[in-house]
Amino acid sequence: MVLPEIRKRVAALKRERNAIILAHNYQREEVQELADYTGDSFELSRIAAESEARVIVLCGVYFMAESAAVLAPDKTVLLPEKDAGCPLADMVTPEKLRYYRKMYPGAAVATYINSPAAVKAESDICVTSANAVAVVNSLAAGQVIFVPDGNLAHFVSTQTDKEIIPWPGYCITHYRITVKDLENARRSYPDAPVIVHPECRPEVVESADAALGTGGMIRFVKETKAAAVVVGTEKGMLSRLRRERPDLKFHLLSPGLFCPGMKYTTAEKIIASLEKMQNRITVTPEIRKGAAESLRRMLESTPGAGSDGGDHRCRRAE
Repeated sequence: MVLPEIRKRVAALKRERNAIILAHNYQREEVQELADYTGDSFELSRIAAESEARVIVLCGVYFMAESAAVLAPDKTVLLPEKDAGCPLADMVTPEKLRYYRKMYPGAAVATYINSPAAVKAESDICVTSANAVAVVNSLAAGQVIFVPDGNLAHFVSTQTDKEIIPWPGYCITHYRITVKDLENARRSYPDAPVIVHPECRPEVVESADAALGTGGMIRFVKETKAAAVVVGTEKGMLSRLRRERPDLKFHLLSPGLFCPGMKYTTAEKIIASLEKMQNRITVTPEIRKGAAESLRRMLESTPGAGSDGGDHRCRRAE
């Protein structure tokens, strides 16, 4: 629970700076409470671009602030914690991607939005976990280099005729989930559906009742008739889900579902960033142009499907 004096100070700073606070679904509960909007990475970037606010406080990790800066170049984007990074995004660089392009000269490059702006700029098109299948199927190329999450690449490969060339990257948080975790959850909560993120290992995705991005998880819990749901994604998501369905019980699939980078941001750091206007995130014009083009192609290929709100697969009736 955020203390009243902190809430009051944040509200005053937002008015003074003409600012809004955007928080990813994985952020600390106190940060989500202070946010004007919570959502997935692309949803927050789109809100940043459409908002009339002049200052965007992006409570997430570095690549998310970059995406906001790409889509809202006329605004000031602040990242409260400058060291909030993403190991998955760090597993790909523009130089390595150019090398892959030489290895597969006829392949298109589809890059997950969870990647650096410089990598997006080297890509043909971006994807989210919600629209990845649709975007890949829209491409003319028969081969697709899928960057940087290999597990999400495998997920897409099961639903397309394209040859998917996976990048050897993975989300360290989702990778911790095992089939044993899922089996244990089913024994403990036999009547609860198990939903997991498609960044999980293929065998975990295959064994779950639904593979969903964070937006899809929100829609799932809004519609479910179950009394409880087992959730296989970063633990911060439970705060968001409880706000959506306070009548449901939520169980974390594994105790290891913790992303350090997503927990670096605190209420105090939000205040400091607004007071000092520090940790501004900028993208060079050249990189911004290329990254914006990759994002634009995504939106044009699947109108209305950019945000991570789509259901991927549900097997078991609720």
